[in-house]
Amino acid sequence: MADPRALFDLTGRVACVTGASSGLGRRAATVLAAAGARVVGVARRADALAAWCAEVGPQAASVTADLSDRDAIADIACEIVQPFGAPDIVVHAAGINTRQPADEVTPEGWDITMALNLGAPFFLSQALVPAMRRRGWGRIVNFASLQTTRACPGGIAYGTAKGGVAQMTRAMAEAWSPQGITANAIGPGFFPTELTQAVFDDPARAARNAAQTCLGRNGQLEDLDGPLLFLCSQASAYVTGQVLMVDGGFTAR
Repeated sequence: MADPRALFDLTGRVACVTGASSGLGRRAATVLAAAGARVVGVARRADALAAWCAEVGPQAASVTADLSDRDAIADIACEIVQPFGAPDIVVHAAGINTRQPADEVTPEGWDITMALNLGAPFFLSQALVPAMRRRGWGRIVNFASLQTTRACPGGIAYGTAKGGVAQMTRAMAEAWSPQGITANAIGPGFFPTELTQAVFDDPARAARNAAQTCLGRNGQLEDLDGPLLFLCSQASAYVTGQVLMVDGGFTAR
C-alpha cells in the first residue's frame, strides 16, 4: 500500500490562485506552495502580491490583473502560464460583495459582482482547461459561500452569483470531468478576511454567527487548509461536481 500522505502531495504540480493578495485566496496560495506546488497568484494589487511572493519564495510568481474585465481574460491566461507552464490546478478565490440592499442595487454593482464572482471563474477556467485536457488531469476549485443557499441582508447580487457558482461547478464537472478534470467548490463560513471585516468589526454580530454553527465558533484560516488540499490533490480523484461547506456546521442547523 502506498503512503496515504502522498495523496496530498502536490510536488511537480502548477497551481493558479485568484484573489491571492489577501484573505482566503492568499492562504490558499500559501498552502498549495507548502504542499509542493509552484503557484501563480493573481490579483489587482501588485504590492500585496509582491509581499506574498517574498514570503513564499521561488515557488511563487504573480500576475497583476483585473479579472472582472472579461476582454482581458485571454491575455491574463497567457500571463499565468509564463512562470511555470500551464496550471494543473486553478483555485478561484477572487470575489466582491457590494452589500447593496435589494432596493439600492445599481447596474454597475450588479455587473461587477457577476463578472468577478461568476464570469471570471468560468472564462478563466475555459481558457486553462485545454492544457489540463491534454494531460488528462486537472483540478478546478471554485469558491461558493453561505449565500449559495442562504439569503442575507444586502446580499442579493452576491448571493445570486454564489448560487450560480454551485450550478456552474456541477456543469463544469459534467463538461470536463470525462477528460480527467474535476470541478468542485468550497463554501466557507465566516472567516476573518477583508471581505468579512464588517462582520468581525461588530463583536455581537460575530458572536451571533459563531453561535449558529454546530462547533460554536467562526472559522480560522487554517480550517481551510485540509479541505483545499483534498480538492486540489489526487486524494479527491473520484469527487467532482460537489460543494464542500467549510462552515463549522452553520448550514447544518
